[in-house]
Amino acid sequence: MYAIVDIAGKQFKVAKDQQIFVHRLQGEEGASIEFDNVLLAEDGGKFSVGTPSLKGAKVSAKILSHLKGDKVIVFKKKRRKGYKKKNGHRQQFTKIEITGISL
Repeated sequence: MYAIVDIAGKQFKVAKDQQIFVHRLQGEEGASIEFDNVLLAEDGGKFSVGTPSLKGAKVSAKILSHLKGDKVIVFKKKRRKGYKKKNGHRQQFTKIEITGISL
C-alpha cells in the first residue's frame, strides 16, 4: 500500500514505515502529524484517485528530527567588471517517518 501525498507544497510517494526528508515543518521532535491532502492511494492493486484529493484519506507521520541540508554555494560574477558575490545557503529539513495510511 502506498499513497501520493502533498506535504508543504511538494508531492511525495509514501509507504508505511518509510522515512523521508521534507521542508521544515512546525512541531517538536517526537510529535505526530497528519496530512489530509492525499492525491492518490493504492491498496493491493486497487487505485483511488482524488479530484483533486481523496475525501477522508489521511497519512499519519511522526517527526524524527529537524536538521539542515548540505551547503549550496551561490557565486555570481560579471567578467571584466570586478563584480563578484559569494553566498552560501543551507536548507532546513524535517525527517519524518510514515506511521500509517488510512483511506
